[in-house]
Amino acid sequence: MKVIAFNGSARKGGNTAILLRYVLGEVEKEGIETELVELSGSKIHGCLACRECSKKKDGRCSQRNDEGNAYIEKMAAADGILLGSPTYVTDVSPEIKALIDRACMVGNANGGMFRRKVGAGVIAVRRAGAMHAFDTLNHFFLISEMIIPGSSYWNIGIGREIGEVEKDEEGIRTMKVLGRNMAWLLKKLGS
Repeated sequence: MKVIAFNGSARKGGNTAILLRYVLGEVEKEGIETELVELSGSKIHGCLACRECSKKKDGRCSQRNDEGNAYIEKMAAADGILLGSPTYVTDVSPEIKALIDRACMVGNANGGMFRRKVGAGVIAVRRAGAMHAFDTLNHFFLISEMIIPGSSYWNIGIGREIGEVEKDEEGIRTMKVLGRNMAWLLKKLGS
């Protein structure tokens, strides 16, 4: 079993990555393999709505000049998918938005590549807009027919500067519960 996490923040190792690592840490304790992919510095373009993925049905996006297909392949190979984003103008970062738009099109064009995988979103926020960003990630999971585990609160951590989320005790606790619930669900689905 494997969980792949994507950090959609422009800051490698920032608050979003910190939150994702708390979730992954709990998943790893249950013997499940994990990987964290930092989208910062990578090249991923938005969906062109060309619908070539629907014509070719090869599990790939027609865009071959970026890392989008490699990320989609990682998502398809994983049992669980974690998506993390900071809050940008009450929504997700452009990098994570490009990933979910393309993955959604390719996945649905190819018979539901992500159907019944476990998916959860994690949001880092300075003050406001986190719920809208959280909803954006959940909409991807739902339209892809994925199963979303819950936690003790919404999957949000509060902090602006790198490392400030470490002071959000409830946010950290929420991430740990999410990780335990995600691992539990993966094991139940795998049995």
